[in-house]
Amino acid sequence: MTSGSAAAPSPWFVRPHSTGHSARIFCFPFSGSGASAFSAWPAAIDDVEICPVQFPGRENRLGHPHYDTYEKLAADLVEPLAPLLDRPFAFFGHCAGALPAYETVLRLAELGLPGPDRLFVSGQPAPHHASRDRMLTLTEPELRDEVAAFIRGRGIEPRPDMIDMGLSVLLRDHAAAAAYRRVERVAVGCPIVVLQWRDDPEVSVEDLQGWRRYADSVDIRVVEGGHYDFMEAPDELRKLLTSWR
Repeated sequence: MTSGSAAAPSPWFVRPHSTGHSARIFCFPFSGSGASAFSAWPAAIDDVEICPVQFPGRENRLGHPHYDTYEKLAADLVEPLAPLLDRPFAFFGHCAGALPAYETVLRLAELGLPGPDRLFVSGQPAPHHASRDRMLTLTEPELRDEVAAFIRGRGIEPRPDMIDMGLSVLLRDHAAAAAYRRVERVAVGCPIVVLQWRDDPEVSVEDLQGWRRYADSVDIRVVEGGHYDFMEAPDELRKLLTSWR
């Protein structure tokens, strides 16, 4: 255990939390994935600690009941999150992970708890456009193919049991995504930085314009790479994620 660190306080966080950094970024994974989506990210970027969030119902929390809805996920996350809001922080959510990140910002505000200095949204249209996600239209066999292709894209030849496991998580996450309907477009009290990946064929700059209605300050940035390249924490992304400090 490194100096200035303590054991992870709850199953919601897979890394020990440090007391030696001046700020934190809480990272929300995309549908079908977990905190391991950020396993290649460093423990800190400059003086900002990286804190991947582990949703229930996957990876080391496979035996925990699924969160069911993004609103319930946000509500359940607040208690383990609250002790860690003792310094400036930001949220980063990739793809559908941006939606529970947004809902968590709203929940913190409702409870009078500190809010983030920035909400970073990566490759995800605004909440009122969430139902347009192409993945939500796919059949189960097509989703199985998507899971296999994703695993192969990470340099691993998938075994059938790996695909079965990934598909079971993805199907429950997709049920939550399909049920999500935000009719009231509630603005957050912090700037939003929206990232569009230049080589992402699924989400264009135009698809992301809806976020402009969710904060007084919304900055849409185009970054180099494809939809899943965030997983490698490229330098351009690192600089953006610490630009608020």
